[in-house]
Amino acid sequence: MPIIESIPNISEGRRPEVVERIVGAVRATPGVRVLDHSSDRSHNRSVITLAGDPTSIKAAILALYEAAVPAIDLRTHSGEHPRVGAVDVVPFVPIEDVTMSDCVTLAREVAAEVAARFDIPVFLYEEASDNPARRNLEDIRRGEFEGLAAKLSSDGWKPDFGPAAPHLSAGASVIGARMPLIAYNINLNTDRLDVAKKIAAAIRHSSGGLRYVKAMGVKLEERNLAQVSINLTNYQKTPVHRVFDMVAREAARYGVGILESEVIGLIPAAALVGAAEHYLQLERFSAAQILENKLREEKERF
Repeated sequence: MPIIESIPNISEGRRPEVVERIVGAVRATPGVRVLDHSSDRSHNRSVITLAGDPTSIKAAILALYEAAVPAIDLRTHSGEHPRVGAVDVVPFVPIEDVTMSDCVTLAREVAAEVAARFDIPVFLYEEASDNPARRNLEDIRRGEFEGLAAKLSSDGWKPDFGPAAPHLSAGASVIGARMPLIAYNINLNTDRLDVAKKIAAAIRHSSGGLRYVKAMGVKLEERNLAQVSINLTNYQKTPVHRVFDMVAREAARYGVGILESEVIGLIPAAALVGAAEHYLQLERFSAAQILENKLREEKERF
């Protein structure tokens, strides 16, 4: 059976009853598994990870919009994470027996239906976009919900689907297709937002840092901590441990250390195995030496 993963991000992380209602709408869709969901109060954002066949995934995402659009009002929303929509971003990721082209087709189908059914402007991004100037999510998000009306009326920013004006409460959505991404945050043992921003600038590719890294510095007000919030778009070419090491080195320049790090959503096992090989200096290690992998292999034989 073909399997596609989707990781919608919604602009709600402070009302658990609302998040649970939205996740419940997804979970009730036949043929779909909710693999994970997590919320962040400081970011005021939740990330939901689901998987299924293309038809089921499409139905689940439309059910998510049905639940989220009336429940989230960006006119009263605030949080550390940039956003343009109540359902802010919906990526489709090929997992098994599907191609990137299949995910692009699905993204465009879902985008057209979201625009028509909910009267929401939709931008395509990453592999689903034919416009090189609008492939990067951060370019589409720039200006956020508050600047969306002006953006939509400016040259070059007509949405791919839907009206050229924001939905009053739900803003816009960004829908696309991409390879697996690791959402990874590193919390510093300081409340200095300026340090987190300088570190983010040093490690992100757009300002001369590591390839396949997107990063920003934010303040976790509830914990009084500065955070480097990271999206790692290709962990095979820029591994997680390299990002961690560079953040540690940059932080040391300011007399700051790393308090902890966290993965948001799911992470490929290979990314963690790579970190283990690096830090433990394992020689001639293979995935076949992992107990659970071996048990799974033996189980499949029978």
